[in-house]
Amino acid sequence: MPPKAAKSPSPASAAPSAQTQPTTLPRKASADLLSTNDSQGATDNAIIENAAAATKSRKLAYPLPAGISPTTINNTQSLLRFIILALICGAAIGSRLFAVIRFESVIHEFDPWFNFRASKVLVNEGFYEFWNWFDPTAWYPLGRTVGTTLYPGLMVTSGLIWHALRLINMPVDIRNVCVLLAPGFAGLTAWATYLFTTEMSTPSAGLLAAAFIGIAPGYISRSVAGSYDNEAIAIFLLMSSFYFWIKALKTGSSLWGMVTALFYGWMVAAWGGYVFITNMIPLHAFVLILMGRFNNRLYTAYSSWYVIGTIASMQVPFVEFLPIRTSEHMAALGVFGLLQLIAFVETVRRLVPGKQFQLLLRAFVVAVFIVSFAALVVLTFSGWIAPFAGRFYSLWDTGYAKVHMPIIASVSEHQPTAWPSFFFDLEMLIFFFPAGVFWCFKELRDEQVFIIIYATLSAYFAGVMVRLMLVITPVVCVSAAIAFSKLLEAYIDPVVPESEDEIEEATSSQPMSKAKAKKIAAAAAQKDKVEFSFTGILGGGKGTKGIFGLDTRFAVVSILSLFLFLFVFHCTWVTSTAYSSPSVVLASRNPDGSQNIIDDFREAYYWIRQNTEKDAVVMSWWDYGYQIAGMADRPTLVDNNTWNNTHIATVGKAMSSNEDVAYPILRKHDVDYVLVIFGGLLGYSGDDINKFLWMVRIAQGVWPDEVQEINYFTQRGEYAVDDRATPTMKNSLMYKMSYYRFHELFGGHPAQDRVRGQQIPATGIQLDTLDEAFTSENWIVRIYKVKKEDPIGREHKAVTAWEGGKKLRKSASSTVAAGGGNKGRPSM
Repeated sequence: MPPKAAKSPSPASAAPSAQTQPTTLPRKASADLLSTNDSQGATDNAIIENAAAATKSRKLAYPLPAGISPTTINNTQSLLRFIILALICGAAIGSRLFAVIRFESVIHEFDPWFNFRASKVLVNEGFYEFWNWFDPTAWYPLGRTVGTTLYPGLMVTSGLIWHALRLINMPVDIRNVCVLLAPGFAGLTAWATYLFTTEMSTPSAGLLAAAFIGIAPGYISRSVAGSYDNEAIAIFLLMSSFYFWIKALKTGSSLWGMVTALFYGWMVAAWGGYVFITNMIPLHAFVLILMGRFNNRLYTAYSSWYVIGTIASMQVPFVEFLPIRTSEHMAALGVFGLLQLIAFVETVRRLVPGKQFQLLLRAFVVAVFIVSFAALVVLTFSGWIAPFAGRFYSLWDTGYAKVHMPIIASVSEHQPTAWPSFFFDLEMLIFFFPAGVFWCFKELRDEQVFIIIYATLSAYFAGVMVRLMLVITPVVCVSAAIAFSKLLEAYIDPVVPESEDEIEEATSSQPMSKAKAKKIAAAAAQKDKVEFSFTGILGGGKGTKGIFGLDTRFAVVSILSLFLFLFVFHCTWVTSTAYSSPSVVLASRNPDGSQNIIDDFREAYYWIRQNTEKDAVVMSWWDYGYQIAGMADRPTLVDNNTWNNTHIATVGKAMSSNEDVAYPILRKHDVDYVLVIFGGLLGYSGDDINKFLWMVRIAQGVWPDEVQEINYFTQRGEYAVDDRATPTMKNSLMYKMSYYRFHELFGGHPAQDRVRGQQIPATGIQLDTLDEAFTSENWIVRIYKVKKEDPIGREHKAVTAWEGGKKLRKSASSTVAAGGGNKGRPSM
């Protein structure tokens, strides 16, 4: 066991605090002197009397009730904290139920539908069937081994809750457990944030932080009822892991280190963002080492967390040996080795003194570091340690994904964050956030160094990716709560700080050096030169209370209360209007103000479920794969797992090509139906035409000679769907399926695309290889059936012309090229 190294005092402990009341010094002196020898009894009594007199002479801004014992005050504070924290947890849960109240208990978005489907497999068929589940309907015809390609923590957590409710005779449907899981864990997140902030500051700051994170839109956006995604429980696990890490660091307890490791293992099983914890804790430990704060507590806490946490994380099949074979985890391993090396050096230094030996020891440390670094480089280049993934590079180069990984860049939540989004998701917290970080710099205790590192990293990551607003929200809430509580404490505390004259008067009776006396005299002379100074708010003369007068206190507390009210109002409005609408159910307002429910998605998926064969293969863009599998229960070519870029590029090629190229792709993959999303009639901007360029880019990455993005822009570089659209655009399968029969809705008037704001050509679109099978009420979902080969071998264009009674034209495929003279005849 390494020796206890001398702990470097933090600035907060090395120097007196700036907030220390001068009247508290006699109390501390009296407490210290009471424990000395009895021979100093007379002196002790005198000092105690002086302390009591100083306490009584404190100036109060307003009277306090007398005769209340400290025990009563402490008990009342504890009770009030418990009640307030319970109300905050209740508010965190209640604010996330708008979607259930306004619509119904339904799963939102896209990814949650797969998680819900997997949870049903877990509770209906058992854990081992879920663990070994192979899904033949996903990524047709490849299939997907689900058990080893997902983070199972979310499903296992829901399954355990479902079984626990059944044990107490509460048979709740697994769907309701999944829908309400995120609000329930949001309440637990508020509790974990309270504990974490209390370790950083005061319980008052902890209550504020819990209230902030309970209703902050930055967190609500991923945790409303029905948002059954990995982030539903991940933020609770993130804050719990950080809290237990700080607890282990402050106590030096291996028990708390083990608890940190267990929560970290749960986090690994639940969300791929566990890598943030994997690097945050090592970075914190490394910075403390650089600051000269290595001690036995740091060694014990980190070693217990790393060893147990790494073993726990390797139990997840999707992770396995990644903690020791990927570059993202090497920082944790490196810091672990560094701590062992420092502990060894400290042990040898204590046992074997001597300058020569210490020189050799330093040379040994440098040699070990060089050898370790060389081994890391060799293992990385040899392939044993995997290099950083593309997602890692996209965090440091925002243009990397668009060039090298367009499928990642195509996701809207992977785009850089716009500045208004910070205010939209955090409101006033974004302004108090720097003040809280500054306060951490002012005290700079070990745990506050963690906040500074967390704030710096998350602020950068939140700026380069919209999705990572979720990561910065907790630290913003904590930092803002610290700053807010400091302001409230300063202006609510009834004790009025002593003025400079009172401090001078108190110190004038004490002996002082000549130099100090000269400084005081110079300050007094400088003060006499000042003709005028403001006190209070508008005070023109010298007051006795200054900015701590009742008028200033009332003004500051009122303004801060107004900020809190506006924050609650903003969060409630954003939650109810922006983040509580399930993507599968849309809502709009009628001219009379009544709500209009747009249920096209579920209407279309139900049609597929009721009117197609059980094994009918549906092709769509990957965004809708999980929903089709979850609601329509039909095989799909691609889905939101996005593990096979070539398969997705194949779908993109089919969508962006003309029918002659697309039809063989459809038949090769046994596609029976093609589904597209079109919002031109209703004004739904999330349709496939707006996503079409990403389909082109992904397909171009695999077939650069066949699919080229430039062919879909006009000569002026415009993305047009009207008369200016290029022939390649108009002949693409996506364009034809989206605008097929669209002009018929306008009764001879120009057809208007309400999303793009462009007029669609009046000439009708002809589909030769597809038949329209279903179009939803508002034309948002359109489904086409793929035609089979003609029984007598005719081309589909010929069949369409024959059925339309049109005269056939000679096709290039029917011309015999040999000799150029034999024309042949059109195929019938």
